[in-house]
Amino acid sequence: MNFKSNKLRDAVVVALVVAAGSATAQAQEETNTTNLDRISVTGSRIRQVDTETAQPVLTISRDQIERQGFKSVADILQNIPAAGSPAISRTSPLSSGEAVGGYYIDLRNLGANRTLILVDGRRLGITNDGLQDVASIPSAMVERIEILKDGASTIYGSDAIAGVINIITRKDFEGAEANVYIGQWDQGDGKRENYDFIMGFRGDRGSLTAGVEYTNEDPVWAKDRWFSRDRFPTGEKSAARPGGLSGTTQWGRFSYNGGTYTLRRDVPGLDVTDFGSFRPTNGTDTSNPALASTVYSGIKRKSAFLNGQFDFTDNVRFNTSVMYTDRDSFAQNAGYPFNSANFDLSSGGLSADSVFNPVGTDVQYVRRGWEVPREVFNSLTTTRFTGVFSGNFQTGDRYWDWEAGYLYNQNKGTQISTGNLNTYAVGQATGASFINADGRAQCGTAANPIPLGSGPGACTPWNPLIPFGYQAANGLDDPNVQAYLYQPGQALSRTTTKNYFANISGSIVTLPAGDLGVSVGVERREESGSFSPDALAQTGISTDLAAGPTAGGYNLNEVYAEFLVPILSDVTFARELSITAATRYSDYDTFGDTLNSKFGLKWKPIDSLLIRGTWSEGFRAPTVADLYGGLSQTFEDYTDPCDTVFGPAANNARCRQDVPAGFRQLNASGTAPAPGPGEQTNNPFVTGSTPTLTPETSTSKTLGVVWSPEFIEGFNTSLDWWNIRIENTIVADTPTDLLNDCYLRGIESRCVGFTRNGAGNVTSLNFGLRNAGYVETEGFDWDINYRFETGFGNFTTSIQSSYVTKNEIKQDNSANPPTQDNGFGGNFRLRSNASVNWQLDDLSITWTARYYSGTKEQCYFDDRCTLPDYAAPDTAGQILPQNELGSNTFHDLQVAYNLPWNATVAVGANNVFDHWAAPAYAQPNSGYSYYGGFDIGRFVYMKYQQKF
Repeated sequence: MNFKSNKLRDAVVVALVVAAGSATAQAQEETNTTNLDRISVTGSRIRQVDTETAQPVLTISRDQIERQGFKSVADILQNIPAAGSPAISRTSPLSSGEAVGGYYIDLRNLGANRTLILVDGRRLGITNDGLQDVASIPSAMVERIEILKDGASTIYGSDAIAGVINIITRKDFEGAEANVYIGQWDQGDGKRENYDFIMGFRGDRGSLTAGVEYTNEDPVWAKDRWFSRDRFPTGEKSAARPGGLSGTTQWGRFSYNGGTYTLRRDVPGLDVTDFGSFRPTNGTDTSNPALASTVYSGIKRKSAFLNGQFDFTDNVRFNTSVMYTDRDSFAQNAGYPFNSANFDLSSGGLSADSVFNPVGTDVQYVRRGWEVPREVFNSLTTTRFTGVFSGNFQTGDRYWDWEAGYLYNQNKGTQISTGNLNTYAVGQATGASFINADGRAQCGTAANPIPLGSGPGACTPWNPLIPFGYQAANGLDDPNVQAYLYQPGQALSRTTTKNYFANISGSIVTLPAGDLGVSVGVERREESGSFSPDALAQTGISTDLAAGPTAGGYNLNEVYAEFLVPILSDVTFARELSITAATRYSDYDTFGDTLNSKFGLKWKPIDSLLIRGTWSEGFRAPTVADLYGGLSQTFEDYTDPCDTVFGPAANNARCRQDVPAGFRQLNASGTAPAPGPGEQTNNPFVTGSTPTLTPETSTSKTLGVVWSPEFIEGFNTSLDWWNIRIENTIVADTPTDLLNDCYLRGIESRCVGFTRNGAGNVTSLNFGLRNAGYVETEGFDWDINYRFETGFGNFTTSIQSSYVTKNEIKQDNSANPPTQDNGFGGNFRLRSNASVNWQLDDLSITWTARYYSGTKEQCYFDDRCTLPDYAAPDTAGQILPQNELGSNTFHDLQVAYNLPWNATVAVGANNVFDHWAAPAYAQPNSGYSYYGGFDIGRFVYMKYQQKF
């Protein structure tokens, strides 16, 4: 691949080489101070000295964050091994809805709305779909991140099924600090800038910490990446997906007498109303929509935050936190692929009475609006406030900590979209027209003219057969035509979270092995939200997906109790043995109440060995969108199981009954067979909410060991087994699942909600939400950490791995086997991060390797089927040939140097070897044939930090 020369890239590469070769100074001892006071650890509200608890918690410190090349909170979290695939990938430009533009973390691949995000132990605001946008959190305010890899509904309530991410912010800061981060992809695009400033002071009665941050990440265009741009022969193993071209092109075509015709583009100045100026379409009349689309969306974020503490007395204080974030994102797709026959208001096609009609009879036409791309601008403002009174008191020789407070979080979103046509205007513009006295085309007839213009009651004629770039009157490049056919859309969203809480914790009695700790608390939470799609889209006269408004809310009251019971202490084979127990009662005004409990075991047979385990219940309540969302249209990617080339049920009796012999699913333009599975429908499907949904319930189990051998100073390792099973899952149905249940799994109740035409093509399909089936995942987490000093520098090494042994999904309550979704698409069996940091005096070098195991996907072409005899367990042994994709490792390098004026400069590269994965034709978490969570090239960056 040839990459354009770039000054930033060259400077960073040179700096890396020079810095790596200049390590000649002596070792410097790190002087980190550990506070051994009683603290709260994520997953428990009982204060204790030991940070190792019965449940596994991964901590990412501020120092570890600064050693990475990832600057945003989202990127930092997305790259931990326990993180699943991106919930809404930036490489999916066709994603639509309220949540587009945000970043959502999905632990264990169980869904982002089953991972609870906290800021200082309090919930982050949610979308109407229950997603929590970590892009709203400025990285400058992060002190550390704690990831609880266990269920915690008993402590935090709904949604804490897959785990909890607690972002601890910087407080009690003194001085000032400024940071600059600039980087871009090696191809010279996708520039990222981050500037932040934080300052604070401490006084006798309190402290104040404040900061601001600005982030700008430019989009990356699909035409600049091989996997989204190129079309190669099927025989090339490194090729992008064949058939990626579209027949719904910017050249325009019409159907006449059984053929399709397009204007000759090799001769300028042809009479566009003369049939002789047209020729039959051929294989050259295609286009690549990726040439006008983004492969990576852009984002801008402006944030300000304030943390304050005031001590009224030695035992009573007030803590407050305020955050404001304004986030804007941008994505673009090629202009809308308009097919006149697909919309009622334009189903007459180009009228026989139009002055542009070359054959004198109504004809159907297809024209992609290349001149007006579909752009989506998402803006979200987050306003967050917490105020907490807290303190402590003593009763006898017992110490108690208490707190009472209030949380308010509001998200207000605006989505502006362009590039969608008003189908009423299209019908008028391609209807009857005539040449007026001024020699201009005008809508209507000479006897009954319609005024020219784009306002109410006016009309501007359009000739959809004029190709892009061809100079002729009333083409789509005419600004008057654009003004009449296109109106920008605006959608509005708002969610509000109000949380009132009070907690008290302490010890109630001293047992022989120690104090019996207890924490009790009450909470009231009020969630409300609304989403109003564009008014034109709601009427159904726009090519934008029709959607109804969402509005509603729910309230809940909760009470919980947690106990820490010491059993043995400082005896043979029990330096410590304790159990924890917790329970939470939740009462919702929607579905009713639920009770969830949790138990944990912590056993230290010797000082260097900890054995731990937990068993817990959890739940996830239906969201506002689940219960009150309006119906909406969607162009879904789906696979028809009856397709005779790639359909898994093509030969069964039900398919033979419903579709004709040789049936092929159509491509997105409805003009030819689909080139492979996962093709976008050429008709909009309909999806919506279900007000009778009930909560999901879960059971989580962990069992692990932590070993810190005394004979290896600085060494620590942990191994944890985990299992999570979610019952009564709220299933976000998909067209593929519905059709597979009907035709592949033989579930008769699922053979409704869709229709086929005489050719066998699915012409309409309704799908929504339901409680059904289960999800179960299981695996191991293995962490190794080792710090040691040498005469030539200090080393800090770390290996973190997550291995998934089971990932079963069942979306119905039948006796059919579940889907085994482990090692497919974006579900990796093994993810690992290994890092080595070497520090010598003021010089520091960090090397990180990010490993993803291989995956499988269904074969699309015979020459790529590396597993031709693969039998999927969920299809009763039916042979479904698979293509196996290899593993991938991305290497990162950072070199940092402390300057004499209390500053640090760092240069680095993520994916320093410019590694590329093989194309993934199933498009996992992506709009293109490449996994949406992988690096899209080498990313180089420079950082500068100045402390005052």
